[in-house]
Amino acid sequence: MLDVAALCEAPWPEADWDALATRAAEAALAETPFAEWRGSPAAIEIAVRLADDEEVRTLNRDYRQKDKPTNVLSFPMVQPDLLESVTQNSDDGEVILGDIILAHGVCAAEAEERGISVEDHATHLIVHGVLHLLGYDHMGDAEAEAMEAMERAALANLGLHDPYLVRED
Repeated sequence: MLDVAALCEAPWPEADWDALATRAAEAALAETPFAEWRGSPAAIEIAVRLADDEEVRTLNRDYRQKDKPTNVLSFPMVQPDLLESVTQNSDDGEVILGDIILAHGVCAAEAEERGISVEDHATHLIVHGVLHLLGYDHMGDAEAEAMEAMERAALANLGLHDPYLVRED
């Protein structure tokens, strides 16, 4: 069972962020070998924090040595090599997969630039963040292409835009 909780802080607008984050996480999970976790008796927990740019800038500086805000940060709690057996090795039936944090200003600016809603862009960033929690990355070309394909599929299943489609204006 997937348990996603969203904590929304100003300046994020009022919305059903828990439902949005849950849909995004489920869609991301469905595109991976961990899809069966959705029906697992173990509680797979993900926390999504919707914060301001300054908080994300601080975390980005402290954890990635990049002193600027970024759209999304992911903080996995399970080592990638342990993911395969994570539900079997849970002592109490709960697995904290990790935390995802989004920066409002960066997300809003990117959404406006793409001509989409903040909610739709946040959905993409949560999908992206969940894939990072599951050990996926985009450091090399092959990894990036694989991760983008999963993102595209997850977003298509949610009826959302392809974030990697190049717009011809």
